[in-house]
Amino acid sequence: MASQRKFFVGGNWKLNGTKKGVDGIIDFINKDCVDPNVEVVVAPSAIYLDYTRQKVNTSVGVAAQNCYKVGSGAFTGDNSAEMIKDVGCEWVILGHSERRHVFGESDQLIGEKTQFALKSGLKVIACIGEKLDEREAGHTEAVCFRQTQAIIDCIQESDWGNIVIAYEPVWAIGTGKTASPEQAQEVHDTLRKWLADKVSPSVASSVRIIYGGSVTAANAKDLGKKPDIDGFLVGGASLKPDFIQIVKARA
Repeated sequence: MASQRKFFVGGNWKLNGTKKGVDGIIDFINKDCVDPNVEVVVAPSAIYLDYTRQKVNTSVGVAAQNCYKVGSGAFTGDNSAEMIKDVGCEWVILGHSERRHVFGESDQLIGEKTQFALKSGLKVIACIGEKLDEREAGHTEAVCFRQTQAIIDCIQESDWGNIVIAYEPVWAIGTGKTASPEQAQEVHDTLRKWLADKVSPSVASSVRIIYGGSVTAANAKDLGKKPDIDGFLVGGASLKPDFIQIVKARA
């Protein structure tokens, strides 16, 4: 049952923020985003991971927005799982649509990154989702299953306790368009049934599947009522005090 899965709200700050801006976000998070019934994780730009971890409430998790599939080496501009852990952070977002479609990351690479991050002791927010033309062609399930299978192929069943799946339809990210609660619930439900077959019923019932894609204070409550929507990965709205209302969508 959904009630057994702790509600999860992630704030992906993307490429936004200066120290002054980060201070403003941390201020409203520390004042009103701490809820024992909700796991809250924020993902600043890599350059502010250490700064954010030092200032944000200790009950709030801090995630990197990406990391590479190996621990060190000649990979200019990238970050490693060990570096993320070394500054006290415990999560990483992998497979975000912007990494897939702006930076050209393949399903296989995302699976390999997920494998290495988990082996290194990080927890992973693994993103999947279809583009508009794929949805219109009726390929939503095929795309989501393909992207998830690439992760399944790289990990063990025991790893699933450290993974949150974020379903983010690409056509709804930063566009102001949101999947209706019914559309999102349908994908989450179908994915959960597929996971029961491909991994195990226990993983399918316990893994948290969160929704991302133009989540706002206005639509979070209706989305959060659906039984298979276990929270949100929030973009632009996580930079504003509206984030408080999204965290408390099930309050």
